[in-house]
Amino acid sequence: MSSLVVENPGLLTTVQDLGRPGYGPLGVSPSGAADSVALRLGNMLVGNEQGAAALEMTLVGGRYRFPEGGVIALAGADFGAKLDGQPVEMWVAHAVRPGGTLEMGLTRAGARCYLCIAGGIQVEHFLGSASTHLLSGLGGFAGRGLRKGDVLQFGTAEQRIRRRRISRQVLETLKPRKSLRVTQGPQEEWFSEAATRAFYEGAFRVSEDSDRLGLRLEGAALTPESPHEMISEGVSLGAVQVTPSGQPIILFVEQQTAGGYPKIANVIGADLHSIAQLRPRDEIRFARVSLDEARALWIAQERLLNSGEELFA
Repeated sequence: MSSLVVENPGLLTTVQDLGRPGYGPLGVSPSGAADSVALRLGNMLVGNEQGAAALEMTLVGGRYRFPEGGVIALAGADFGAKLDGQPVEMWVAHAVRPGGTLEMGLTRAGARCYLCIAGGIQVEHFLGSASTHLLSGLGGFAGRGLRKGDVLQFGTAEQRIRRRRISRQVLETLKPRKSLRVTQGPQEEWFSEAATRAFYEGAFRVSEDSDRLGLRLEGAALTPESPHEMISEGVSLGAVQVTPSGQPIILFVEQQTAGGYPKIANVIGADLHSIAQLRPRDEIRFARVSLDEARALWIAQERLLNSGEELFA
């Protein structure tokens, strides 16, 4: 085992893997990496399984020291990282000398960056996952964001790490979008034609009051055509709920598992990682696709992420 010492945790840094799906009936949302695509690619660069635990940093990076050294890759948003004072290229595996320090600043684009380390972050699993669930204070490292002075352990690389990079073509294909593709929500018919048109033709701004539970949006009020009462029902990741104020919320990785607000749409699986890279005040739009199109886009993305050597330049 080797260690990582947190000298500055940034704004919000947590341990995340691919989450714990399947516990919604118990009221436990999946949590996990907000940008699962970036996590998977970063882990592949350092020879880990795609779902190995890594550090998720939000908007501001931090400073981390590696007493025994290691092999790392940074994936997702560019936080202007430097390793021992030298710029660090994104989407490439890098060796860290014993005593080396990785320092990161404000995001230059996007919202979340992943620090993947060969061997993976080692923490006790909760319901089969290492991911931090902030709302309940469970999983990850003591169920919370990292703090100055925390020491985390990571495993030993199981193979010799090749210095390789994700190809430019792959990164362009998987580039986060600000036009989110959605399928029809189960209560779309509750909304007037004018409200539905405003949803698909207008622009919405990401509110400052957004987090891993959901992204609150500001834009045209999407008021239902007539008052409806609904019984709370299960909600899915990426569901676009509309509150009584008429403003939508995109439910995200630490969402509540049931809700009583009408859902006008649902972000498709292939675009969920794009939600993770939205920052406060970003402007987004929605585009409707069919269920068949959504399924085809998901299958194409999964095939690409599992295409082996074709991912690398």
